[in-house]
Amino acid sequence: MQHTRTWTDIYGSAHASFEGRAGGHPWLVAAPPELAADLPAALNAVDGKGTVELIVHDGLTPLLAAVREVRPRGVLVIGKQVLAAGPEVTVAESLISDAGGVEYAEGGTFPAWAAPTALKTGKRKGQSASASAVTWLDVPVIVTTAGALQKALEGWMDVTPHGR
Repeated sequence: MQHTRTWTDIYGSAHASFEGRAGGHPWLVAAPPELAADLPAALNAVDGKGTVELIVHDGLTPLLAAVREVRPRGVLVIGKQVLAAGPEVTVAESLISDAGGVEYAEGGTFPAWAAPTALKTGKRKGQSASASAVTWLDVPVIVTTAGALQKALEGWMDVTPHGR
């Protein structure tokens, strides 16, 4: 895939767009800042059709906004380990004030989540507020690592009709 643009949203989250061959589906990759350094190189190495939007976010509100905007076929959340499923998560309610003067409320309870059964995500279960939030929007989600991103995305594309 080829990197096509980079920008910052109203929440201060960094975004980058990547385009593959014509056709395919939109995908979203979501990562916290501390796990994002190797993601552009991994996405450049992906061999597939469609588009990938990368969001480097702090908190769930920017992620939820990106999912609503992109309407992806699936979301790949970057974590410290690959997970196959996770429990319901409650995020403490808080008021967020960013440097740009935007204030927003965040928090709530988000449902348990599970990776699509067609994907090989192992059996490890663990908590992921980001994956639970994506599930709340009824969008398929997996949790993978930065090092496994290329393989995970290409694998998901392979089991998706017109995906790769």
